[in-house]
Amino acid sequence: MSQKQNGSSDAENNKIQMAKSESPDSPRHSRHLLVDVSTQTLRLMEGDETKETFPISTSQFGLGSEPGSFRTPLGRFEIAEKIGANEPIRTIFKAREPLGLFSGSESEEDLILTRILWLNGLDPENANTHERYIYIHGTNQEDRIGTPASHGCIRMRNQDICRLFELVFSGTPVEIQS
Repeated sequence: MSQKQNGSSDAENNKIQMAKSESPDSPRHSRHLLVDVSTQTLRLMEGDETKETFPISTSQFGLGSEPGSFRTPLGRFEIAEKIGANEPIRTIFKAREPLGLFSGSESEEDLILTRILWLNGLDPENANTHERYIYIHGTNQEDRIGTPASHGCIRMRNQDICRLFELVFSGTPVEIQS
């Protein structure tokens, strides 16, 4: 490990640079997601500015946080984990593990495809979100995007979840509102 003239190592200087680049004013810290159930859209925000808008699908069973309800929870969340970074588009996930590629055949089954953004609830009423396995993920039912059709998660088109996955990080705030 080399020492700089000020006595700091390269690793220490890298940490300082990283801290400087992630100041509270950096895009990483102002970036957040707004999910609007009434319009079935997800907006990528930087501060008060909408950077991108994606069509989504929330629960066909309505809104709520009750275990086993298959409802989409409301409130404040954060992305707890990002899963599937190096998997091909249309990869099928079961228990967050890749199983293979979706063939494109029609299926009524609610498959989790492409990428997973696993949510953690930050409000008392949605604190069980992580244990309920509520995700933002790709789907095999892209024709139903724009209408409430999921089993509690937030579904996106597979190309859209790939794009969003690259623009967010673990810890990104998410708000789901009706």
